[in-house]
Amino acid sequence: MFVQITSVDQTQALGEALGRLLEAGDLLMLRGELGAGKTTFAQGIGRGMQVRGQVSSPTFIVARVHPSLVGGPDLIHADAYRITDLEDLETLDLDSTIDECVTIVEWGEGKTEAMSEARLEVDVTRATGGAVKTDGDVIDLEHMDDGRRVITFHPHGQRWEGVIEAAVAEAGLRLE
Repeated sequence: MFVQITSVDQTQALGEALGRLLEAGDLLMLRGELGAGKTTFAQGIGRGMQVRGQVSSPTFIVARVHPSLVGGPDLIHADAYRITDLEDLETLDLDSTIDECVTIVEWGEGKTEAMSEARLEVDVTRATGGAVKTDGDVIDLEHMDDGRRVITFHPHGQRWEGVIEAAVAEAGLRLE
């Protein structure tokens, strides 16, 4: 099941709608190439959960905790890009808080699946290729990315029954 997105605003709106439905113990794994929109989606989730702080790429920090401002679960946003195996992952100690927080892991495939059988894997993909504008020797990349993405959901476990459909509907999008 997937959604076609046409802008950054739609990506964040879908994340925000999903964020309002997330509960303590939820694990989301975000996959996609650099610049695909994983962090943009996570920013929307943070807004929907009403957490403190700007959700940003945790690449150099590895993991950030965003406390809830409304008494809900905290959001842990982690980046497993530099994590090479399960032993490295254990140093983040994500499993000690998984039951009480919402955990989002970017680049977690092959590393974090064992953390929860009831997880939501989300692929964020963007079109590749396209025409680059040039002005003499100057290359203009500003308009190359038109914001179009495909967000594909891979739910694992009964926890996600109806959740994705509700989030997509709330965001005013169509599930395909």
